[in-house]
Amino acid sequence: MAARSHLPGMRLFLWLRNASLRIGVLTGVYLSCIFAAWLVVANRFPELEPSAGIRNLAAAAALPMVMSIPVLRFRREPVRMFVAGLTAWTLLTLTYLGMEIRFSLLGSRMGAFHIFMLGGITYGFVSVFDWVLLLCAEARHQHVAHAAHVTVTPSRPSIH
Repeated sequence: MAARSHLPGMRLFLWLRNASLRIGVLTGVYLSCIFAAWLVVANRFPELEPSAGIRNLAAAAALPMVMSIPVLRFRREPVRMFVAGLTAWTLLTLTYLGMEIRFSLLGSRMGAFHIFMLGGITYGFVSVFDWVLLLCAEARHQHVAHAAHVTVTPSRPSIH
């Protein structure tokens, strides 16, 4: 079997082997694209102002759906779920920071640090909740397995 050739820039992409970082980066790119499109459509297309409610509803529905990608992918691994979610939210926060520079009033509503904390706490809460559910399920499984191994003794001796 031939040995793998190591290309000069290959080390830059070794982080792609880590599934939680890979899912986190992809989710962060998706979240950033949705947020940037939402912001650009809201500020650059005044003719769409009458349908602002529908636009906001669509974006507000798309963001949680995309946010759930790390949660659904790593539902049995809370630590990896948190790493993927925090990676995604960090990329969204960096996009928010960049958009604050372009749209000056964006930072007056909520700063980039507040956005980061909002996502970090959300993913942290979901990860801890998942961890506790997994602990309860494991405890229940151990209890059922232990109960199945206990032998029941007859109440009266059998007669031959």
